[in-house]
Amino acid sequence: MADTSQEKSEQPTAKRKNKARDEGQVANSKELNTTVMLLAAAASLLVLGGGIVDQLQSILRSSFTLEREVMLDPAMLHALLQLRISQALLVLLPLFAILTVAAIIGPVSLGAGHFARKKLAPKLKNLNPISGLKRIFSTRGLMELGKAFAKFMLVAPIALVLLWQLSGSLLSLGYQPLEQGVRHAGYILAWAFLLLSAILILIALVDVPFQIWKHQKDLRMTKQEVKDEHRNSEGKPEVKRKIRQVQFEMSQRRMMGQIPQADVVVTNPTHYAVALQYDQAGMRAPRVVAKGMNLIADEIRTRAEEAKVPLFSAPPLARALYYTTPLDQEIPAGLYVAVAHILAYIYKLRTADAEGYTPEPPTDLPVPDELLRRAPRSESF
Repeated sequence: MADTSQEKSEQPTAKRKNKARDEGQVANSKELNTTVMLLAAAASLLVLGGGIVDQLQSILRSSFTLEREVMLDPAMLHALLQLRISQALLVLLPLFAILTVAAIIGPVSLGAGHFARKKLAPKLKNLNPISGLKRIFSTRGLMELGKAFAKFMLVAPIALVLLWQLSGSLLSLGYQPLEQGVRHAGYILAWAFLLLSAILILIALVDVPFQIWKHQKDLRMTKQEVKDEHRNSEGKPEVKRKIRQVQFEMSQRRMMGQIPQADVVVTNPTHYAVALQYDQAGMRAPRVVAKGMNLIADEIRTRAEEAKVPLFSAPPLARALYYTTPLDQEIPAGLYVAVAHILAYIYKLRTADAEGYTPEPPTDLPVPDELLRRAPRSESF
């Protein structure tokens, strides 16, 4: 049985598409590019050809009409040559601009407008004549040969029919004045050029869908490649464990730094410790600024003692706070009353030393059963 994991049966992922795009591997139809270029050139000649020819003729006439001083001075001849060349290029500039835009439109229309710098890097394997012969006689080379033959079989008969239809007009050119004949000949050739270029649209209409389909097929991936990419995108397990460890340590350091600002630490007293902070002006309810169990609970208690933050032992409440309230979040409404009793006791302690009495700590703090049930039942206190 064949190994289906090695068959490219999976659609390319977004990462695979982006990588291929960065490497310049995009859908590209040479037939579309050629057709757009030829049509743009033919249309430009029809619209701008007359004016271009007239201006080039004027430049040629002035170039061959020289004064004696200019002809005998090499420096003036060189300067005149530079001037005439610049004038001719300026006349041809609109045609060059249109062809440049046409050269861009073809690739961009298929999504190949991305500039891939990797394509500019020299590849020594392209200079290998054996590799060149392999490309010529490969499936792609035979396909290009077939397309060239199809273009010839399509264009050649139409060109012969067009030549036969225009034979009378072409023969009549010999009876016309030179300037009129040249203009008429250019007009006939421009229209024939446009018609023959338009025929290539049929080939482009076939080649474009084929190139898109082939590009998608080339980007397909095997099941193993998809799994490997998914694994690499998520990261190796040991790297993820290390990242989680670092994130946990940073969170713990940040949490421990909040303990000195706490108003009270509710303890188990040994298993759990939850530090609460309440600011009547800026908080709707007390907020958990630090919490932990076992070793972390010991560290919270130690930090609280160093910062002279009061500790209050309330096992059921400590368990409920730990399991119901995320870090840096306000406590649930069901615990408002119990926490309010503790905070009121802590505030009394702050004034008791000055007044010389010791308040009684609250007992039988109300903790709803539904909040206690969120903790694992197997834990004992």
